[in-house]
Amino acid sequence: MLKKIEGFVLSETPFGDTSKIINVLTNKGMKGILCKGALNIKSKNRVPTMKFTLSAFTIYDKEDKLSILSSSDVINNYSHIKSDITLISYASYLYDLVYQILKQDMNTLYYESIYENFKNGLNKIEEGLDPIVITNILEVKFLDYLGVGLNLTSCSICGNKKDIVTLSSERGGLICKNCYSGERILPLSIIKVLNMYYLVDIKSISKLAIKKEIINEINQFLSNYYDDYTGLYLKSKNFLKTIEKL
Repeated sequence: MLKKIEGFVLSETPFGDTSKIINVLTNKGMKGILCKGALNIKSKNRVPTMKFTLSAFTIYDKEDKLSILSSSDVINNYSHIKSDITLISYASYLYDLVYQILKQDMNTLYYESIYENFKNGLNKIEEGLDPIVITNILEVKFLDYLGVGLNLTSCSICGNKKDIVTLSSERGGLICKNCYSGERILPLSIIKVLNMYYLVDIKSISKLAIKKEIINEINQFLSNYYDDYTGLYLKSKNFLKTIEKL
């Protein structure tokens, strides 16, 4: 049965000399598709089945089996991202992160949210918004799907909602004055911005007005938190850390 879907190619595997199998992120989860002849330079399906492209696919859908590509068209080529090595690095990391999230045994009700956040995040980076901030917003939202969501309302040690003094990746989040044991004191404005990251609808963002020092603090906190609690070690993240130091 012919079916139309929209999505992003998260990974691909060569199949024979000119074909490949792609894993496509859709709003229903991941879909495996055999693309016959798509590696041929003259194929109309060559560009739409590449990474960093939002495409529409018409497929012969096979439930719980590999579907077959009939035709495909580019919806968004993300030319701005593709023209900048730094933006490609952020996009590569987000692709890898989403791929790892989808490999978790998760509730299928989350698929649409993951897809929309990912698409909206890439769109905002394409539009020229700060890739660090957009990446961090997605990281905060995606923690819930990895089972290690941030508690930004109470102390991570005792649950106290008052007298919060700092935020610590090593201790899992907020720390109140009673549980404080010498951790570095961070501005409370960082906690407020992190809350905004978690609650904001990415699609509604038109501009960003966040101090650079707060952006850097949050980026470092999230990097440490992911290292400590998610168990994900992505090569694209290590490369991104190198890029951010330049």
